[in-house]
Amino acid sequence: MSVRVRFAPSPTGFLHIGGLRTALYNYLYAKQNDGIFILRIEDTDRNRYVEGAVENLIKTMQWSGIEYDEGPKIEGNKGPYFQSKRLDIYKKYIQELIKKEKAYPCFYSIERLKNIEKENIPSNILTQQDQKYRNISIDESITRMKNENHVIRLKVPKSGSIEYRDQVRGKLKFDLSLIEDQILIKSDGYPTYHFANVVDDYLMEITHVIRGEEWLASMPKHLLLYENFNWKKPEFVHLPLILNQDKTKLSKRQNDVAVEDYINNGYLKKAFINYLSLLGWHGSGDQELYTFDELVEDFSIDRIQKSGAIFDIKKLNWMNNHYIKKLDPQVILDKFLKDNIDLKDKITLPMIKLVYEKIDRLTDIRDELKFLFEYSLENKKCHEILNNESSKTVLKLFNTKLEKTPILDSMSFKTIVSKIQDETKVGGKDLWMPLRIAITGKMHGPDVASIVEILGKEACLQRLNNIIND
Repeated sequence: MSVRVRFAPSPTGFLHIGGLRTALYNYLYAKQNDGIFILRIEDTDRNRYVEGAVENLIKTMQWSGIEYDEGPKIEGNKGPYFQSKRLDIYKKYIQELIKKEKAYPCFYSIERLKNIEKENIPSNILTQQDQKYRNISIDESITRMKNENHVIRLKVPKSGSIEYRDQVRGKLKFDLSLIEDQILIKSDGYPTYHFANVVDDYLMEITHVIRGEEWLASMPKHLLLYENFNWKKPEFVHLPLILNQDKTKLSKRQNDVAVEDYINNGYLKKAFINYLSLLGWHGSGDQELYTFDELVEDFSIDRIQKSGAIFDIKKLNWMNNHYIKKLDPQVILDKFLKDNIDLKDKITLPMIKLVYEKIDRLTDIRDELKFLFEYSLENKKCHEILNNESSKTVLKLFNTKLEKTPILDSMSFKTIVSKIQDETKVGGKDLWMPLRIAITGKMHGPDVASIVEILGKEACLQRLNNIIND
């Protein structure tokens, strides 16, 4: 059987970094094995459903370059690909489990529901209370289900164990006496994740389930369902958690967690996917920079790590800077202006060339070029340097020569500075620093000659006069 994998997110908000990594690993494994990558929307939790989340999910995946072979709007022969459209399928299979006495309905009368709400009874107590329904007859169960409010639970054996071999974590064994009777069908008729997930994976002929390790605790329930149906189990691959620097689970308190935030903050697709691929996996050598094609070629489940992957924003920034430097400055300008329409008539290609090799994110361009449009001295040290007698001499002479210069460009600027050095015998830092500060307001930055050419003669004279007359 050919490889078939799936990414099965719930539309409860924006796509999380961990979700995109799961999609990426599934995609890479499918492509590497000439297999099929499926997108399945697990939208059975109607209380947490967020309007527009599916559209955002698909849009984000399109941005990332992770293309699915079957799913919403790309129908295959295993659909529908929205679980909310598969309710009749789940109904059929839950009836089969009940008849096999592997699942049982638990009834919730209006009086019981009122008491649960009044007493605020927790779910673990309800699970214990529902044990009384485990052994009612099949006929009574089916009859009462027609007229009474109910949920349907998995009948977990009271003793014994169940085990499987995870492709990342090796052999895992679970004590069934510690496993609760999981709800499979809720009172609204919708399946829980556990039931729909197993049924769909089987019917869609999924060969490898590649997902986050947070689902490890659910494995005994899923394994029982495969056994109860007498279905062949897929291979399971549980990916390590993505962690903050302090090794806590990645959270909004320390990092952005939604992929859309990184898109909006100026991270390039190539950089983000490259970095994401290394969160829990490493190549066969020391290589860190990968194209999509190289990832497909080099990816291996065998090199997925067990321990959590630390999300290092500094490394992501370094990688993004690497990919930005490889872009044509015109491409950078077009990308930047697309998201910054208010600067369309202000930012030019020469300005981009000033800063693009030093920025970590495209959104940094606005701040990096701010000095061209707004002038202020960045710190007290700048004031001290400009008040130095040597600096005053240099600036006054530069102002006089600049007024007599017909055209100011980088070459004429350097000629003026050279003449000032000859006349004043001031050189090096004592010459260049006051000029830089007077023109930019900053002690460090891009090439001053290039800056004056962009600013032009009048703007430079205005800044100089303001400093000299201050």
